[in-house]
Amino acid sequence: MSKYQHYEPRSASKAKPLENAFREFLDRYKLNQKFDETYLVVYWEKIMGPTIAKRTTSLFVKNKVLFVTVSSAPLRQELQHSKEEILRLLAQEVGTGVIEEIVVR
Repeated sequence: MSKYQHYEPRSASKAKPLENAFREFLDRYKLNQKFDETYLVVYWEKIMGPTIAKRTTSLFVKNKVLFVTVSSAPLRQELQHSKEEILRLLAQEVGTGVIEEIVVR
């Protein structure tokens, strides 16, 4: 008899996809909001495109408000007028309720 126990993996019916397990972890520790906020900041270029991302100098979320600082006055003006569309894009990427307002500086 071996001194090591034989490892038997769980059956496929009991195994959860990694994404489900990760979401369960976020739910249990109430980290969903923070994860989604961080996702938006990290994937800003993917969501908004390289032109806007290159001119974004600062980006952070506080109390469901996205603060965006850009280096171009015309872009700042364009983003001010496009807040609803930006909110729609962000909601499409991570779901509704993560960001409720945008402040462009």
